[in-house]
Amino acid sequence: MKKLYYEKKGRRYYPVAEYDQDLLDSFAKGNHLVMVYPGGSSRHYNIDPNYAAMIAAGRTATDRICSEMAKASEVHPPRKALTEVERQAWNNLIDVWGDEARSLTRPCARDIAEAGVKSMMEEADKLLSDPVIKKAFDKFIMLCELTKKQSK
Repeated sequence: MKKLYYEKKGRRYYPVAEYDQDLLDSFAKGNHLVMVYPGGSSRHYNIDPNYAAMIAAGRTATDRICSEMAKASEVHPPRKALTEVERQAWNNLIDVWGDEARSLTRPCARDIAEAGVKSMMEEADKLLSDPVIKKAFDKFIMLCELTKKQSK
């Protein structure tokens, strides 16, 4: 919704500002960080994603990422009624595999990927909780920023 604001000069009104809620809430192409907290919010536009921490976490957490993604991609049965033939096949599967076969569904790829990303974020937090690693990482980011500014 657009609104125009006017200022009175003499006997006439002149437009001095325009407010556009859609424009205010829009984002340009790129990476942005939005923080919402009690009493306000902040937006940082065109930030560089923390690829270094993500790569380091991915390297050190490969086993955990794989196990989380495997757990997130377990197969479970559909929620529809089964025919008699399907029920017999299902009961045969349970007899062969045991009670674990009673829950077979498959989550979407997005949920599987988010499980992997979440474990990477947790591993990055663990890495950066060490003060020595945090200090080295901060120096690395500073050098990246300095070289980026010089190359522009």
